[in-house]
Amino acid sequence: MITEIDINLLQGLRQQSPQAQQQTLERYGRDVFAQVVRLVTVVENAEEVYQDVFIKVFRNIGQYDAEKSSLRTWISRIAYNESITFLRHKRLPMVYYEDREGEAERLSDAEVEATFGQPNPETVQLIRAALQHLPPDERAIITMFYYEEMSLKDIAYVTESLPTTVASKLSRTRKKLYKIIKMLQS
Repeated sequence: MITEIDINLLQGLRQQSPQAQQQTLERYGRDVFAQVVRLVTVVENAEEVYQDVFIKVFRNIGQYDAEKSSLRTWISRIAYNESITFLRHKRLPMVYYEDREGEAERLSDAEVEATFGQPNPETVQLIRAALQHLPPDERAIITMFYYEEMSLKDIAYVTESLPTTVASKLSRTRKKLYKIIKMLQS
């Protein structure tokens, strides 16, 4: 549901109003930077991607369709795509956990829920550390779901996939994260 404030903001953005652009940065900037920095972990690189996101938002505002998503979700989609594109082009050396034997898949949901269900400060720290061992697309799904509290439908829109695909990927990634946490604890 689009509010009158959003309608006025969109109208200003479509007219390239500096005031509307400033309001957009103030309203969405912090969340966008948090999303970008969770994927592009080097702050200087994240700042570059952040700028690219808003340049793209301002240039392509005419393509925004309120019938498909909220403005916040549309901007998140651009932030996600810009972050993934940056990481692909930079080809920074990264080491990810790979579940070659399929051990994570065999974990029960109850085992995983015991870790993620009632997180304490130690578990939160372990989760943050473990996230760094996930590929960017998996890290993005976890952060959108848990940190940004996005719905499966919105995550599907951002990642250009189906909600059912997001749900199964989220389940697999949670199990993978659980295995990484157990490795970090040992």
